[in-house]
Amino acid sequence: MDSGRMARIRSWQQRYVDERKYPGSALLLRRGGEEIYFHAAGLRNVGENLPYTRDTLVRFYSMSKPVTSLAVMMLLERGEFHLDAPISDFLPEFSGMRALIPAASEIDQTEPCPAPTLHQLLTHTSGLSYPFNPGVLPEAMEKEDILFKPDQGPLSAMVARLAELPLAFRPGSRWEYSVATDVLGRVVEIVSGKPLGDFLSSEIFDPLGMAETGFQVPDGAGNRLASLYTPLAGDAMALNSADTGSDSLRLTDCYGHSPFERASMHSGGGGLIGTIDDYMKFAEMLRCHGRCGSSFIISPQTVDFMMQNHLKGDIASMGPSSFAEQPMEGMGFGIGGAVVLSPARARCPGSIGDFSWGGIASTFFWVDRKLDLSVVFLTQLAPSSSYPSRPELKALVHGAITD
Repeated sequence: MDSGRMARIRSWQQRYVDERKYPGSALLLRRGGEEIYFHAAGLRNVGENLPYTRDTLVRFYSMSKPVTSLAVMMLLERGEFHLDAPISDFLPEFSGMRALIPAASEIDQTEPCPAPTLHQLLTHTSGLSYPFNPGVLPEAMEKEDILFKPDQGPLSAMVARLAELPLAFRPGSRWEYSVATDVLGRVVEIVSGKPLGDFLSSEIFDPLGMAETGFQVPDGAGNRLASLYTPLAGDAMALNSADTGSDSLRLTDCYGHSPFERASMHSGGGGLIGTIDDYMKFAEMLRCHGRCGSSFIISPQTVDFMMQNHLKGDIASMGPSSFAEQPMEGMGFGIGGAVVLSPARARCPGSIGDFSWGGIASTFFWVDRKLDLSVVFLTQLAPSSSYPSRPELKALVHGAITD
């Protein structure tokens, strides 16, 4: 990688800070297993002038989804279930499911439908949704406050409440970003007999050396938890809102007052906290086909399976109405993350087959096995649609690769 071209990345990080778009950020790149770039810019806490450092803790939010999806695939490898199994086999409350009829305007306009399968949950084709998406079901979820927040535990109770609502559409007929991975976290608990946090710790975090990753801020972390900011005048999680405020870095969550310091919910879809080096260990495991030290945390064949496109075409062809901050054209979806099908149609430099996902606080990672590259970018600004940092970063990184 060209050192002069890589200097552009550092300037880009600083520009986001100088323009008060992000309070601070950290970026880590490894190629062929070797660290080729790390830089932290700006602040993790603007009010106290605390610098963004390598050991800063962040809310991974939806970057939790690939981790929980890996846990599901680990249980699959052990013969615990098959991916076409309906969720009702594990959670009887999802028996007798109903879905909203096409063009429904009320939550009671439904028809019978099959329970979604594990595969449909893994690929966001289950009919579940998120409160921040448009539509009848998201409105009902918003009214019932079904979002799997860190202080809304236990997981079992929230999943049971979710099961009382109909699906947004018949399973398999569309793609819509959803709380499906939270439901899968509950499946992991039932099948393994362990709380989700315990399973992830013993089976993934401990073997990979992700010592500071979990559903709660680690004891003794002090002020290392980055503050969360938003440019919106209202709710920082209102992804479809264009109502910006006068302060581009309005504080919404801070150490000492954060629900992540006393989390009761094990949200497999969005609840993990950790550091940049911890998440890089997860990304590197994917790049190395499941390798963990001298052994494998999961088989290379299963990793290859996860990183393939599991949709009939790209996401755009599945008629999504859900929020997205990146183009869905040219992007497929695998097990827990997006897969590049056509960089040209996605309108962003990249390699066919690279695997990625991000979080609502503008975090992002991708693994490019063609270029032997792993990238983790962390900041703390919600929503992630505020600025086009992800395609800009991919363009910068690919622009620095000259071999």
